[in-house]
Amino acid sequence: MKRILLAVLLIAASVCAGWHAHSAREEVKMRNLKATDPELAALWENFVDNDVRPHGSLDARTRHLILLAGHVAAQSPNEYRLVLAAALDDGVSPVEAKEALYQTIPYVGMAKAYDFVLAANEVMAEKGIQLPLEGQSRTTPQNRLEKGLAAQKEIFGSHIDEMRASAPAELKHIQDYLSANCFGDYYTRGGLNLKTRELLTFATLISLGGVDSQVRSHVQGNLNMGNGRQVLLDTVTVLLPYIGYPRSLNAIAAVNEIAKE
Repeated sequence: MKRILLAVLLIAASVCAGWHAHSAREEVKMRNLKATDPELAALWENFVDNDVRPHGSLDARTRHLILLAGHVAAQSPNEYRLVLAAALDDGVSPVEAKEALYQTIPYVGMAKAYDFVLAANEVMAEKGIQLPLEGQSRTTPQNRLEKGLAAQKEIFGSHIDEMRASAPAELKHIQDYLSANCFGDYYTRGGLNLKTRELLTFATLISLGGVDSQVRSHVQGNLNMGNGRQVLLDTVTVLLPYIGYPRSLNAIAAVNEIAKE
């Protein structure tokens, strides 16, 4: 019993420490909002601080990474800068932060991600972080398809072979791109493990909206990687204030459909 209580207290302390850093960097933003829109500021603070932040058992590092991915997908650069600064102050490494950003690129596209690469570089430069960071690529042009396909199968199982085999001839190149680029170029990188990358993919997709089929697929992928139903629901909760109720409820519907209790 004492060990269980200690574990709970450690999780709570980790969550509180992470959100304390985030709150400190929101101070200026909230001060400005209170001056112009005091009722909105009060509603927002009460909801985020008193309802959302105390909920769930995700540690501070995971919450930071989820928010970083979510803000890229939701195209909220100002919030991204705040969260990134807080994450770095709270112990998330520059490599982890950059890899969370890179993980969104196959899903949001470079057109949406590029400005966030610039924003991340600006925040890191302000903090005296030397760029470029240590490289995390684990593939070559010659083996990226092979290694990407292996990562795909680790997440989704051997039916990936059936999916590739059944693709029409005019679409086989897309299957190769998916395996070599999405999984080979990104999922195999260092800095974050496969389990974390798959959770960040879920966070990215639910923040994008309009990709319900892919959300359902990656609910199953997360379950296969050990990110259970409660982890997925806690992820939705963390993002809800920023992505809104429609996208959050669609995500919950996908979790309920695939990750039955």
